[in-house]
Amino acid sequence: MTTQFPNFFLIDHPLIKRDMTVLRDYSTPPEIFREAVKRISHILAVEISKDLNTAEFEIETPLEKTIGFKIIDEVVLVPVLRAGLGMVTGFLEIITDAKVGHIGLQRDETTLKPVEYYYKTPKNINTAKVILVDPMLATGGSATEALNYLKKRGAKNLMFACLVAAPEGIKKLNAHHPEVKIIGAALDRELNNKGYILPGLGDAGDRTFGTL
Repeated sequence: MTTQFPNFFLIDHPLIKRDMTVLRDYSTPPEIFREAVKRISHILAVEISKDLNTAEFEIETPLEKTIGFKIIDEVVLVPVLRAGLGMVTGFLEIITDAKVGHIGLQRDETTLKPVEYYYKTPKNINTAKVILVDPMLATGGSATEALNYLKKRGAKNLMFACLVAAPEGIKKLNAHHPEVKIIGAALDRELNNKGYILPGLGDAGDRTFGTL
C-alpha cells in the first residue's frame, strides 16, 4: 500500500523490476515481451492469492495420513480485451482452477473514453472473487467502465490487477470504486496529452501481439 494512494498496492520485487525493464525497452520483440508479462503476472497472482480462503481435508501420504488444504474461494479472472489476455496465462498457471470471463472495451482515441464491444463472464460471478486484469491503468476510463459492467451483472468481491499504473488512473478508480483494491507492478509518473503513461511501455496490446 502506498501512502499517496491507500488502496493501491505496489508489489516491490526484484524480479518485477528486472522484467519491467524488459517491457519498457522499445527494442524488446513480442515473444520476449509476452514472456515478461507472464512472469510478472505469476508474481501478482501469488500476491493476490494470499487472501484466498482454504479448508482442511485428510489425505494419505506414502507413509501416513495427514492434513491437506484446498482453495474454497471461487476465482474469476476477467481480462479487458485485448491487452489483458497477455496476463491470463500467468494467473492461470498459479490459480489453476480459476474461471475466465472477458470484457471488450475499445478506447476512442478522440474522447479517450471506452466503448464496449464484447462481454461474457461465468455464471458464478456474484459469489466469486473477481480479478479484473489489464496491463495499463492509464486514464482509468476502461477499468472504471469494466468494473461498472461487472457490478451491474452481480459481482461484489472485486479487485483490479495491472502492470503499470498512472496516478490519474488510480485517482479515477478510487473516485468511482473506492472499495476496489488495486494491485500493480509499477507506479509511473503521469499521462501525456494522448492519455499514454509516462515513462510507460507503449501500447501493451500492440506490443504483446506484434501489431505495431
